[in-house]
Amino acid sequence: MAETAGAPATISHARVLKIALPIMLSNVTVPLLGLVDTGVVGQLGEAAPIGAVGVGAVILSAVYWIFGFLRMGTTGLAAQALGAGDRGEVAALLTRVLMIGLVAGAALIALQGAIFRAAFLISPASEEVEGLARGYMATRIWSAPAAIAVFGITGWLIASERTAAVMVLQIWMNGLNILLDLVFVMGLGWGVNGVAFATFLAEWSGLALGLWLCRGAFLVPDWRDWGRVFDRARLVHMALVNSDIMLRSVLLTASFTAFLLMGARFGDVTLAANQILLQFLSLMAYGLDGFALAAETLVGQAMGARSASRLRRGATVASLWAIGLSGLAALGFALAGGWIVDIMTTAEPVRAEARVYLPWVMISPVLAAPSFMLDGIFIGATRTRDMRNMMILSAGGFALAAWLLPPVWGNHGLWAAMMLFYVLRSVTLGARYPALERAAG
Repeated sequence: MAETAGAPATISHARVLKIALPIMLSNVTVPLLGLVDTGVVGQLGEAAPIGAVGVGAVILSAVYWIFGFLRMGTTGLAAQALGAGDRGEVAALLTRVLMIGLVAGAALIALQGAIFRAAFLISPASEEVEGLARGYMATRIWSAPAAIAVFGITGWLIASERTAAVMVLQIWMNGLNILLDLVFVMGLGWGVNGVAFATFLAEWSGLALGLWLCRGAFLVPDWRDWGRVFDRARLVHMALVNSDIMLRSVLLTASFTAFLLMGARFGDVTLAANQILLQFLSLMAYGLDGFALAAETLVGQAMGARSASRLRRGATVASLWAIGLSGLAALGFALAGGWIVDIMTTAEPVRAEARVYLPWVMISPVLAAPSFMLDGIFIGATRTRDMRNMMILSAGGFALAAWLLPPVWGNHGLWAAMMLFYVLRSVTLGARYPALERAAG
């Protein structure tokens, strides 16, 4: 089938790396920001401000995360429009996601009182921590429209293979946030409110920069073709894609949360060891995320171009790099895992306990890589119903294993259930891959 204009047809290793590496580099700034947020209030010499920033950030992150589907859904839809050579739809899609972000953010601002009350009913804190956290959230919530809109902008840029622009956007936002943390808290002594105001300014400045990075879309009239922007069929399709992704993400997050909470039954030392070892999985995810996003972009463009060969090539090349990275990560965890554990805690019982379960972490990159890549492939293809259904099966398998194995093998059984979860996600989505290729052709 002849290739359509809108996206290059050649899929090389260099092209995959050009997409993936900026994402991997920008991911480094995410844990760094959390470290600085905690560190600056830690200099105040009191426990309550640290707890308030932690609690407030977790609550708002959970609320904003509800709209995280906007990033993934936008990448698949925009990549397919590019692959089909439909530049008008690419521009109209940007307008749609910006409107969703701004409206959703305004709704959160209007509902902030109810959201904060519900959060502290679910997870109560001391009076001092709750008071400081409420002040923190009351400032930060006013940047909700910007934060959610940036999800959509990020997905749109990734679909266009402009991950260097995504890197610039993330480094700008997180770097400015860190700088303003130091100025407002360490310099001006604004405490918890200083941390909140720093994030507020960083998120609005991020939206402004994101719009500038997307300025090419606003140079043509398609972005304000309201008939296209509000086309009912496209809006319904977008809603279905995003609702499937949201349900899939809820199940994924619930499974990891259940893993952590179930570990508490084995005592505080084991719980702490599991929490430390989960950071290894987060580190692995930051790396694999770059290649999964490359797969999203290339597969989405291939679907738009109706080219099964391009889809297969994009999925294969991106996955080869992910497999190589997972092997290096497994080797790194095997060689340096104990040293990393010792850096993360000085408690000898926790160090010893973490080493007992470290072998599970060593094998996790190899078991997890296929599930990450298949997620990226199916997001790019917007085969989100398959993603939703296969996640229901996988989460059900994890729940069953997490119920049956720990009574027999203790915390080893819990880790075995988590590894099984990775395998089930890979096997179930992998079984649907041939149908995906047939749909592309």
